[in-house]
Amino acid sequence: MSVRPQYTVSRRTVLRGMSLSALGLTGTGLLAGCGTPAAKQTEQQCVSDDLSSSQKTLNFSNWPSYMDESDQKVNGKTVLPTLAAFEKTSGVKVNYTADVNDNAEFYAKVKDQLGACQPTGRDMFVLTDWMAARMIKLGWIQKLDHAKIPNVDANLLASLKGPAWDSSRDYSVPWQTGLTGIAYNAKHTREVKSFTDLLTRADLKGKVTLLSEMRDTMLFMLKLVGADPAKFDDAAWGKAVEKLQGYVGSSQIRRFTGNDYIQDLNAGNIVACEAWSGDVLALQADNPDIKFVVPEEGLSLWSDNVLVPNKGAHKANAEALLNYYYDPKVAATLAAWVNYICPVQGAKQAMEKVDPDLVDNPLIFPDEAVLSKASGFMALDEAQAKQYESDFNKVIGG
Repeated sequence: MSVRPQYTVSRRTVLRGMSLSALGLTGTGLLAGCGTPAAKQTEQQCVSDDLSSSQKTLNFSNWPSYMDESDQKVNGKTVLPTLAAFEKTSGVKVNYTADVNDNAEFYAKVKDQLGACQPTGRDMFVLTDWMAARMIKLGWIQKLDHAKIPNVDANLLASLKGPAWDSSRDYSVPWQTGLTGIAYNAKHTREVKSFTDLLTRADLKGKVTLLSEMRDTMLFMLKLVGADPAKFDDAAWGKAVEKLQGYVGSSQIRRFTGNDYIQDLNAGNIVACEAWSGDVLALQADNPDIKFVVPEEGLSLWSDNVLVPNKGAHKANAEALLNYYYDPKVAATLAAWVNYICPVQGAKQAMEKVDPDLVDNPLIFPDEAVLSKASGFMALDEAQAKQYESDFNKVIGG
């Protein structure tokens, strides 16, 4: 059936003139401080009972603006069209909360309960790759039943099927995906083709920004020293940090930012920057001079992933929702509002009926040639994460 919402309002309309960082749409976040080591769990130690057959409810925590919205309200609440359709067809009441504003902040909310094998009050939540990997490694996440998510197995993009930290997608399912590359303002500068350009061109000195998210920025520094960001050693890391320090010392980089680069780029206060694809698409709605570039060095590819935590008591209901959102028609409807990369095969064809103007948008439906240039960042253990974050923050002044 068609779930195209009526009276929908574009996510880009919501974001116009606003700071995306205020909405928590980085898709990334700084690592939580490493104090007392987090308590690991095992499947044998921490057993979760599934009450889905008798309790038709689901508690879902997500990032802001990661669900399609209508301009209609019922009892003072904004209607979420695809979610409302799921509730109607499944009989499952979804308690949906957009309370994931930052990976580290959310980790701090739930770490004590998950470390002690206690309920968090949530049946599913959405976190970025590196934090998802961390929680899976700690044994805090329930294994999914693939027999209950056939749409996921059939329709998940091939490029997202086998991350090193969850090689069979037994514990995670991408909700939305994004690219990190370069953006520039064509009104104020000529094309910036590479990170080498961004960080060495004299006409850009003091007019560029990089991201304060360690994994995004250091992925490109590793590429610049000839290392593979998905598999590198401490020696390569040291060279990459030294290279970044050189660019900071030369005053090429104006500052390191979260999403707040968008205001400066839009106004021409900076002319080029490291940028997230969803931000750029939002900006382009009002400013066609904003361009997104696939750097010559390649791209960073990341996902925000659905996880079912230990003691989440409605796993089968969560799996039903995942299966529903991996129907291409539903995925296209969601993508038309969210404007990040849709992880669902077949959604591009479905988009022809949902919003034909978006069918050929490469920031929602990048082709395999673009995706083949994308890399992920190596999963880090606790000691590496602590050391690498410290090294990075010393360079950027964090």
